[in-house]
Amino acid sequence: MLVFTILVKLGLWQLDRAAEKQALQQALTLKQAAAPLDYQSLLVLAKRGSLTGYRLEVQATPVDAPIILLDNQVYEGHVGYLAYQVMRVEADAPLLMVELGFVDSGLDRQKLPQITRMTQTVTLSGRVYQRASNPLSQHLLPEVGDPMRIQNLNLTELSQQLGMPLAPAILQPEAIPGGALPHPWLPIPMSAQKHQGYALQWFSMATVFLMLMTYLLIFKRKNKESSENK
Repeated sequence: MLVFTILVKLGLWQLDRAAEKQALQQALTLKQAAAPLDYQSLLVLAKRGSLTGYRLEVQATPVDAPIILLDNQVYEGHVGYLAYQVMRVEADAPLLMVELGFVDSGLDRQKLPQITRMTQTVTLSGRVYQRASNPLSQHLLPEVGDPMRIQNLNLTELSQQLGMPLAPAILQPEAIPGGALPHPWLPIPMSAQKHQGYALQWFSMATVFLMLMTYLLIFKRKNKESSENK
């Protein structure tokens, strides 16, 4: 009964996770349907909850900072980096990290890719996101240089490393002048459908286990009755 109970609870836990993901997806849909935010509105909303999915339109100017390469990213079966550039939106506001896109790392990890950066003030429109922290590995672990390779997108530590205040979200533009890198979008790492599929697997295992235990119990009773009759 203990094993059966554990399997059922695991299935129920996956159903709960599926419900959470459905709620997140609905919230993302509403954010995408809303009008684009201005920068000050985004900074105000940062104090209230998740910014992922909001649309943002800004006029941004490059600043003197290295290109940031987030390591160990995967896109369409290729391993590489997500490249970012630091931009200024307003004079006295935190700087904005803008995603330049995914770039393949190549075979030689000692040679970092050279990224074409924006050099002029541009108008950018797109959606913003915040990366979920990994409790097993969340520190920046920077390799200082230009570009600067980091292991986790810890904006607090990156701000300290650069000596610049950074906004708590990243802009993924719909288009960058002169840029052609792809922009992966995965705001919810695992869909509600996958959680439902895992729940079905746990419930199936619980059912098979219960049927097996029932069969063994009946078989044991029959053997006991046969021994008594003899």
